[in-house]
Amino acid sequence: MIHSPTPKTRQRIRRTLLLVSLLAFPVTLYYFSPALIIMAGLEGIINGSFVVFLGMFALSPLLGRTFCAYLCPAGGLQDCVGAITTARPRQGWRNLIKYVIWGVWVAAVISVYLLGDRHLRFDVLYETEHGVSVMAPQSYAVYYGIVLLILVPALIGGRRTFCHYLCWMAPFMVLGTKLGRVLRLPGIHISTAPDRCRACATCNAACPMGIDVRASVPLGRILDAECIQCGSCVDACPAQVLSYQIRAKGVTARGQ
Repeated sequence: MIHSPTPKTRQRIRRTLLLVSLLAFPVTLYYFSPALIIMAGLEGIINGSFVVFLGMFALSPLLGRTFCAYLCPAGGLQDCVGAITTARPRQGWRNLIKYVIWGVWVAAVISVYLLGDRHLRFDVLYETEHGVSVMAPQSYAVYYGIVLLILVPALIGGRRTFCHYLCWMAPFMVLGTKLGRVLRLPGIHISTAPDRCRACATCNAACPMGIDVRASVPLGRILDAECIQCGSCVDACPAQVLSYQIRAKGVTARGQ
C-alpha cells in the first residue's frame, strides 16, 4: 500500500512545484532547448539539453509524463492561463503535430552528430553563464520569444494547448512510456474501477489536459498518450473510481 498525501495536499504540492519551475525558467531555459542541441552538435558537444531529453526518455517507462505535471515550466505557465480561460484544446489529429515537429528535429540532430566532429565531449553548461541560461540582454529576446510561443496558443486554444500541439519534449516521454508497456516494465499509471463509476464526468472537468477520462474508465486504466499522470482526476472523483498504481512483475501498489 502506498501512503499518499490527501487530494488537496497532492494538488497543492504539484502546483507549487510547477510555480517554482516557472520562476526558475530563466535559469533552466537552455536545458530544454532543442536548437541548442543542434548548435552543440555542430561543435561535437553533448550539452545539457541533450542529457535532459535523454533522461526524460530513460525515466518515462517508470514515470510516464509526470514531468509535465510536476516540473515542467511550460506546464506551469499554461496552468496559470487556467485562471483566465477554461477552454480546452481540440483533440484528434492536431495532437500529432508535435510528433511531426519532433521527428524533423530528431532527424536534424542525428544528421548533425553523424556529420559533425566525431570527437564528442560533454559540456552540460554549454552556452550558459555559470549554469544560468538568461544573463546577457540578447538572451531575454530568446526567453520572451519562448514564453510567447507557450503562452499565446494557450490563450487562443485553451489549457495546455502547447502541450498538445507543439511540445518537443512530450514525444520523448510518450514513446518511452509505450516502450515500457511493450517490455512490461513497472510504471506509474492511473487505474480505474469501472463498477464504481457514476458517470458524473467530474474527472473530465478536472483534467487539465482536456482528456475524456470517463470514456477510458471501462478500459481499466487511462491509456491516452496525453495523460500526464497529474492525479487531478483521481483527486476530484467523488466515488474513488480512479487511483494511482505501479505494476511490477504481477504486483500492484495502489495509492488513492
